[in-house]
Amino acid sequence: MNNELNAFPLPNASTDLTGRVALVTGASSGFGERFARVLASQGAAVAIAARRIDRLEALAKEIEAAGGRALPVQMDATDADALVAAVAAAEAAFGTVDILVNNAGIPDAMRAHKMPLDLVDRVLGVNLRAPWILACEVARRLIDAKKPGNIVNIASTAHYSYNGGGAALYAVTKTAVVRMTEALSVEWAYAGINVNAIAPGMFVTEMTDGMFARIGDPTDMVARRRVPVPAQLDSTLLYLVSPASECVTGATIRVDDGQSAQMGMRKG
Repeated sequence: MNNELNAFPLPNASTDLTGRVALVTGASSGFGERFARVLASQGAAVAIAARRIDRLEALAKEIEAAGGRALPVQMDATDADALVAAVAAAEAAFGTVDILVNNAGIPDAMRAHKMPLDLVDRVLGVNLRAPWILACEVARRLIDAKKPGNIVNIASTAHYSYNGGGAALYAVTKTAVVRMTEALSVEWAYAGINVNAIAPGMFVTEMTDGMFARIGDPTDMVARRRVPVPAQLDSTLLYLVSPASECVTGATIRVDDGQSAQMGMRKG
């Protein structure tokens, strides 16, 4: 037993991803762009997927200029064939994908009873169907290769609460992502595939630009009077894909900078 305890480094907190292969969806902006840069900076070869190929190509050049490896993959998250093809492209270029970051997502920003059916289908398709298909495709290939891996799903604090402001379906899909995370972590525990989620609060991203345009400066609405930026998720992401979180699976980590606190409870 003592020998087993002494086998771990002190501290057991490496974020070295050398030799790993990552696929990041929604990588043309916001969280996804930052996630791709961070994973590449720690040694992972990164396939970056999204619809806007021009942005992906520019990002790939920047990652490579910094000494990393990146493959731009044009992918429509509503197209099941394109999802499977993205995993295959990453594997062909770099080897079996053993890190999947299911980041692609879209808001609805509309009252539930006013949503047209095509928008309902698109929100469900991008926010839930696509992560499910990608997770299953990556897991299938890992199991066939007898390799462990890490899947990180991007949920939202909308899973925990919804204020009725007009994003009900988005909130529902993010709760489904959390439950998917829990269920698939059990499904694939035997294979050494860890499935976890991050639930960010309000961050400065392209997705929130429209919201800020509608509601104005949100800093007075939150406890710390600031809105965090994607770089402040770096450590959470690296923890969930690195050896440091070897025993963590089925977890959802909320990162909201205290935004869940009510304004009336603030001091000062």
